[in-house]
Formats: sequence, structure tokens, C-alpha cells
Amino acid sequence: MPIRPLLFAAVLLNTLAASTLVANGADSPFDVGNRAQLFVDQVLVREAKNVAFTLHPGEKHSQNPLIRADQPWEGWRLEIYGNVLFDNEEQLFKMWYLGMPTESYDHFVTCYATSKDGITWEKPLVGTLPAKDGRKTNVVSNALLASVMKDNNDPDPARRYKMVCWINEPKPAGGPHTYTSPDGLNWTRLSQEPICRSSDVLTAYYDHVRKKYVALPKHSTKVGTQVRRCFALSTSDDFLKWTEPYYILKPDLRDDAGSLARIEEVRPILDQPDDPELMRTEFYGVGVYQAESCTLGFPWVFTVNNNARYGNHEGPGELQLAVTRDLVNWERPFRTPCVPRGRVGEWDSGFFTTPSEAIRVGDEIRLYYGGANYTHGTPCLYRAEGTGRMSEFNGSIGLATWKLDRFVSADGPATGGVLTTVPIQFTGLKLEINARTRGKGMVIVELCDVHGRPLSDYSRPKPFQGDELRADVGFSKETLASLAGEPICLRFHLRDAELFSFAFRE
Repeated sequence: MPIRPLLFAAVLLNTLAASTLVANGADSPFDVGNRAQLFVDQVLVREAKNVAFTLHPGEKHSQNPLIRADQPWEGWRLEIYGNVLFDNEEQLFKMWYLGMPTESYDHFVTCYATSKDGITWEKPLVGTLPAKDGRKTNVVSNALLASVMKDNNDPDPARRYKMVCWINEPKPAGGPHTYTSPDGLNWTRLSQEPICRSSDVLTAYYDHVRKKYVALPKHSTKVGTQVRRCFALSTSDDFLKWTEPYYILKPDLRDDAGSLARIEEVRPILDQPDDPELMRTEFYGVGVYQAESCTLGFPWVFTVNNNARYGNHEGPGELQLAVTRDLVNWERPFRTPCVPRGRVGEWDSGFFTTPSEAIRVGDEIRLYYGGANYTHGTPCLYRAEGTGRMSEFNGSIGLATWKLDRFVSADGPATGGVLTTVPIQFTGLKLEINARTRGKGMVIVELCDVHGRPLSDYSRPKPFQGDELRADVGFSKETLASLAGEPICLRFHLRDAELFSFAFRE
């Protein structure tokens, strides 16, 4: 059957949009440059003998939740339907988060909080959206899902802050829009019409490598026999014109096969019994972290067990890990939580959200996240009376952290394992590894030719032992200078050791 013209045009637009993001030129030998190479995916793994790859969930902060609904204009729960950034000029953490309709505001609102350390937060009464009751608040916008970026390169000081958000207005005006602000408090709408198609949820960030703004809108499409929440990607060079979105995250058979296991974890707080005909996996949102050599994603995985009592769908959420090197091809090697679920009844046992970006603070990666002790279809989301709002059920904001790049490790047992990379080329005069050993464990690194044969002219450095984020493995500058730009392979001998990443440095 011939392709219909409109369908062909849509496919062509998506293909062109995607092609602008894929690196040009040959990918072998793989150019690792001087960027840290993680093992979240196995793009660089040619062979792994007796080596396991392990997901390391984030460590939840001991003071979680860090931010609770404690102001009358915030409502009964909070969500991080927004973003967190660190302002270098002011040396201040800034957060834009979502509050509920109250007597002060008839609609959802975006609130503003600040912190000197990212742990203890204040809610300064600098609100720029007047409250109906005249009180001072920290509400700065009636836009939702406020993905805020600070742009010091824009010559216009009125556009210092940029926001991609959701405007809750009737279509066609409502939907994803852009705003600008001189201070992150006073916002002016920039877009005159929605920047792209989106079902409701979207997140956005500025890609520092590609020099593009990236939006991740939720799209509903049929997968299997069900219409499901999935995610697409759109980009902009100037924050004005956005490309046609193309799909990046759709659930698959592996997701659906794990649905019942995820549902069982929250069985005591589900409001509806399972319907096997409706049980499925969807994606509710996604945040990212920009690592040196890849982009990590934090998809909000939503497991539907039934239709909800008062409309929509019932089921739990969790945060998982995804990875891409080109923003087109995404992998999800692990289908378990990257932020542990709390025990049933705890503040983060039911549903999860993230900001648009995790941030790096020194040698720590911080993912602020929204947690709730209810599921997606709980009656308290639809009715106030007798449903346990504030007393039994609430939503708050917490923090999960990783040491730098320690999301996934390549592990060798006490008997030893060997990992050999694909042919790579590099720049730099030093080879570092991010690794940890146990007991008498060690990591030994060999330089090999593209056949995997050790380069006999280069002595093997001493074994690494310990726990370091950037351990110099010991090759001389002269050795690495003679090989820079040439195709080689690396072979890692791992004994009672975890290898998280490697990097050639200048």
C-alpha cells in the first residue's frame, strides 16, 4: 500500500529532525575524546568475560522530604512539576515547584524556593502573582511544569531566565509555551501559540553540547492494543522555532511483562483491583542529566492496573534510568527503580516525578524528586471530603544523590573478569578511571591494538586499589601522546572491583 502524503510528510519531518542530532562521520573507531565514558549503556563494550553490569540506585537524603506543603496557599500537596538550578552568580539554589488550588488561588500555581546548600529551603515571600486574599506568597506564575533555565549569554537582560511550561487554557491556545524573565520571578509569555504538540506533561532543558533547547513532550499513541502515554523530543536553536517532535520512549513487551511485579509492591494502597485486560506500562514524564559523553534520562514509569474510580487510570509510578548518546536512540538496560521506593505508607511509596534536570554539585549528582504516598487514581486527587488529604495522603519533595558518574558499574568477581572496549581514539595525556575495589581487589588496564592484542611496547601500569573518582592509572604522558588519535582498545582486568567510567584527560 502506498504511503499517504500527509503520513509521509510527518515521517520525513521526524527523520530530518532526528538526523540533525546524530553525529556526522564514521563511529568506528569510536571517538571518546577527553570525555568520561560511562557504562550505563554498552556502546563501548566489545567483550565482557565474567563481568556483570550493575545499576546503583541513588541514595536518598536522610532529611527527606526536604520540602513539604506548609503554607496555606500551597494546598495539600506539592509536586516538583518544575525545575531546580544552581545560580553561580548568586551562589544560590533555586527551585520552581507546583502548588495546588486554594482559597488564595483558584488554579494550580508555580511557587519559588531558595536554598544556600540545596538541603534547607526557604520560601521567600517574593511572589509576583497576586493572591485573591491579598496575602504575600511565593507564587510567581500560573504556568505549570516550569522548566526554568538561566541564560547568561542572551544579550537581552529581560530574557535572562527562560521557561518552557504548560498553559492550562482551552485549546488551541493552551498547551506547551515559552516565557522569559529578567529575574525568574516576573514572567512574560514569549510564544503566541503552542511550541509543539503535547498531551499535557512536558519537561525541557538547554543542551550544552549541541547548543540546542530540548523539549520532551508527552504524546499519547497506540502501543499494542492500548493508547498509552509515551514521550517525544523537539529542539530549538533560538527558543522561538521548534522542530516537529519525534518519539523517543515507548513501552515495550519487557515493560508490560514486569507490570504485575510493580503493582504488587503497592497493593495495600491501590484503590481498585486489577483488570488484566487494562494492565500495562506507560511513561508519565522524564527528566535528564547531562553527563560528559551521554545524556541520562529519568523516565517516570507509570503502571496501570485498572481504570480509576473517579476517572483516569489507577496505578503506581517509579523512576527508572535511560541513556542516549545522540538524543535519537535511547536505551533502558535496567527496568528497576533508580530511586528506591519507600515502604508502603512512607512519603514516597506511591508516585514519583522529577524536575527537568538533575544537577552536578561538586562531585555529586543531585536529583530532586517529587514523592507521594498515594497512587495515580487515588480518590484524594479527585475529592476533598473524606479521602485523607493532608491527614493520610500528601506529596512532598526530596533528594536522591550519586557520586560523580556512579550510576552503573562493570563488576568483576574475586576470580576476575575482563572487559575489552571497541576500537576507540582519544585526546589527552592521562588516563583516569572511576573505580572501587574490595579487600585485595584490583583493576589493571592494558592498551591493545584493534585486534585486542596487548601493545607489547607499553608496559602495564601498576594495579589500582582503593576508591577514587579519578584515579590516574599510571601510563606516561609520552606513551599516551604517541597513541592519541590512533585507534586502540582498552582492556580492563577487574578482580573484586567496580568500574564506573574511564576518561582520557588533557
